[in-house]
Amino acid sequence: MMMKTANDIVNWIIQSGLLVWLFYFGFAVGKPFIDSKIKHAKTAQEKELWTLVQQASMTEVNALVGKNMPGQEKFERAVAGVYSYLEAKGLHIDGKQIQSAVQSAYELSALTPTVDPNEEEQVEDGTVKAIDPKEVA
Repeated sequence: MMMKTANDIVNWIIQSGLLVWLFYFGFAVGKPFIDSKIKHAKTAQEKELWTLVQQASMTEVNALVGKNMPGQEKFERAVAGVYSYLEAKGLHIDGKQIQSAVQSAYELSALTPTVDPNEEEQVEDGTVKAIDPKEVA
């Protein structure tokens, strides 16, 4: 009696389409959850990669601080150094992003003087220094 009832229930589930509906419902609910987990993992991985690029850029820029060469050559060397470092690690990133990271590192380095463009230079008596037309042109 118990076996026949269980058999009837299984047959009803299969014949009524409940099994198909349960499978579809499980897929519809599970897919967005899995997709969000994949997206989160990719975002975390990209964040870590960007941190690595920034650190490599800062290292390259700081290594070039005392070198006697033009700024553009330092920039190109730093970009090439970061690119080769990432290639050696098997990581691939767009060249524009590497250039952006190197530019950011350059702006934070000792190569760039810290000047506040909104702050006016004052002379010893507290007045504002006059602009020299030869320096502006």
